[in-house]
Amino acid sequence: MAAAPAPAGRQVIERYGAAGFRVSGAVFAGPVLVLPDRTILWEHAAATIEALAPALAIGGFELILLGLGRRGAPAAPALRAALRLRGVGVEAMDTGAACRTYNLLAAEDRLVAAALLPLV
Repeated sequence: MAAAPAPAGRQVIERYGAAGFRVSGAVFAGPVLVLPDRTILWEHAAATIEALAPALAIGGFELILLGLGRRGAPAAPALRAALRLRGVGVEAMDTGAACRTYNLLAAEDRLVAAALLPLV
């Protein structure tokens, strides 16, 4: 996967697969939360407001992309509503599409984050 150049200091998703991700040169085994300025392991990976709490605590984004493995699924209405109350939009899709979309939006200097599950 060729990553689009991102503004300085922004994360770039360089690779993704069944084992995990390479983001801005660092390798992560398992699910990750990719924020504009850092990437962290997603310890309680689930498409719930509680599971996204670590990303929301850090903040700095207006849209979060959910990469849900090989098959995307719509974000639950309760999750959409909870994020909307925090001023954050959400889009759910397969992980590959989420990685590509994240890189594109980051290259446009948009405030985007991604919660990504590996391709299993």
